[in-house]
This record gives sequence, C-alpha cells and structure tokens, in this order.
Amino acid sequence: MREIFRQAVGIDVSQDELVVILGRLYSDFQVEFTADRSFANNQSGFKALLSYAGKFANGLPIQYAMEATGVYHEQLAYFLSDHQVAVSVILPNKISNYFRTLEVKTITDKTAAQAIALFALERRLEPWSKPQRIFRTLKQLIRERGQLIDERTMQKNQLHSEKAEKYPSMESIRRIEARTALINSQIKEIQQEIDQAIKEDDSLLKKIQPLLSIPGVGKLTAVTIIAETNGFELIRNKRQLVSYAGLDVIEKTSGTSVRGKKKISKKGNRHIRKAMYMPALAAIRQETRFKHIYARLIAKHGIRMKAAVAIQRKMLELIFILWKSQQHYNPDFKNQMAESN
Repeated sequence: MREIFRQAVGIDVSQDELVVILGRLYSDFQVEFTADRSFANNQSGFKALLSYAGKFANGLPIQYAMEATGVYHEQLAYFLSDHQVAVSVILPNKISNYFRTLEVKTITDKTAAQAIALFALERRLEPWSKPQRIFRTLKQLIRERGQLIDERTMQKNQLHSEKAEKYPSMESIRRIEARTALINSQIKEIQQEIDQAIKEDDSLLKKIQPLLSIPGVGKLTAVTIIAETNGFELIRNKRQLVSYAGLDVIEKTSGTSVRGKKKISKKGNRHIRKAMYMPALAAIRQETRFKHIYARLIAKHGIRMKAAVAIQRKMLELIFILWKSQQHYNPDFKNQMAESN
C-alpha cells in the first residue's frame, strides 16, 4: 500500500480570493491532487482554509505554500504562522520559471495553485518567518512617501495647467497650492519618522553605512531596497534579486522566424525599480567606472535607456553584496561583483 510521503497546499493569492489545491506525494513518487476550493482573502476565509485542509491531513503535516504577491499574501502568511503551521512564501520568478517546465497550456488561478503545490511537494522549501518590525515599519513609511510624491507631482501638473489658462481661477490655484503645501509637510513628517526609526536601531544603522558608499546611493534608496526585501530575507543570490525587482531580461523567440527584442520583465517589485532609477543616473555622472560601462553599452547598441537599466542592475547587485559582506564600495568593483552568485 502506498504511503503519503509529503503533503502540500498550493495557494494562488489575489486581492479578494484564495484558490487552494491540496497535493500529495506518495512513496512511489506519484503525485495526486485531492482537493481544491476557493476562499475569501480575509480572516474568516483563513479559518475556513485551515479547517478544510485539516479534513484531508490524515494526521500528517501539511506544507502551505504561496507566492509573494505584493501585499495580498501577507495577512494569510501571518495568520498561518500564528497558527503554528508550516508556511513558505516563494519568490514569483521561481514559480514562473517552474511553471514553464510544466505541460500546462492554459494558465488559470487553479493551474497556478496546482503548480505552487507541485513545487512545494518536489522541493524542500525554507519556512517563512515574520519580517522584523523595523523592516515592516520602513516599508509602510517608504510606500506612503512614494504615494505622496506621486500625488504632489499630479498637483504640480494641475497647477501648471491652471496657470496656463487664459483666465485662470485664482481660487483653484489657491486650493492646489494649499494641497501641495499639506503634502510637503506630510512628506517631511514621514522623512523624520524614517530617520528616527533607523536611529533607534543601531544594528540597522551600522549595516546601512556600506551601502551609502556606492556613488549615487543615498539613505532613502538604501532604506527602500532593504525594506522592500525585508533585509534580503528571501534572496539567496544576485540573480534572484534582479528577477525579484523585475530587472531581469527576457526575449520572446519562436523557432528561427520570430525573434523579439530583449527587454526587462518588469514582473517584480516596482518600488525597487523606481528607487534605483535616479541613483543610476547619478552614478553614471559621478563614477568613472559606471560612466565607462554606460558608454560601452551605448556604443554597442545605441539605446540609452537600456544602458541605464544595466547600470541599475549592477548597482542593485552591489547593494546586495555590500549588505551581505559589510564591505564598503571599491571603485574596482569587479571583484566585489564576483563575491556573491
């Protein structure tokens, strides 16, 4: 009689729904999917999920697995962790790369959940642990600040448009300027909270210092990267980090007749990509080696944006390396880039 070797629940998470599939790996290495159902992505849905999965457990442990999908997976991960069950949060690029190896022609929420369950059955996943409070706090503050800056830009554009009118409304201009002033004060308040949070954590303050030695990287950039990766908790190498940020290069090809242009996937953390844009431009202006790399890439393909993205990638990798090694930036950074793969 076959014995159950491992059990896993694959969960495809969206804003409002959890699509769940329970899979089993037997002693003869055969896989069976025994149950599937959808639950609401809220506390009552989490409780129903645990109860439902428990009916099929047969007294054996179950590995719960899900993708890191923005913020939508976080409440479920916290809930499962609080209930002392094995839970793993997988980087999206790992699942997407694994999905391509499967003979699945139609991508649905159900097939995605099935792929996650199968991935969990075949691999020994690292357990998810709650991010440190400092990273959670910084992420919330950084994202709030980003939203306010976007809102301020919109207000400035609106003010410019209003002033360009033949007969501008002075009352409208007054209100726009008042809203802009409020946003500026809130941005300043948030910046003070970020500085205070870092100041109160001596170990974090010390670990951030090497990152600031990279040309173009300021405190806000460093804090954004660290907060968005939870101190690189799920990142094991440079390739994973680049993919997590959506800065990995993809190319669509089909036989010998169809060859698409190479481009970055953008299937990753947009906050990281946004944070690396201006530092890369500053590094190109300030640092000789980055300037040479940029010039060489321009000479090769003539696309400035593509070359700038390559600099963003290198700088992001450097941030990861210096965080792990606690070394300061070396202008001859080829050796540093080779330290972590």
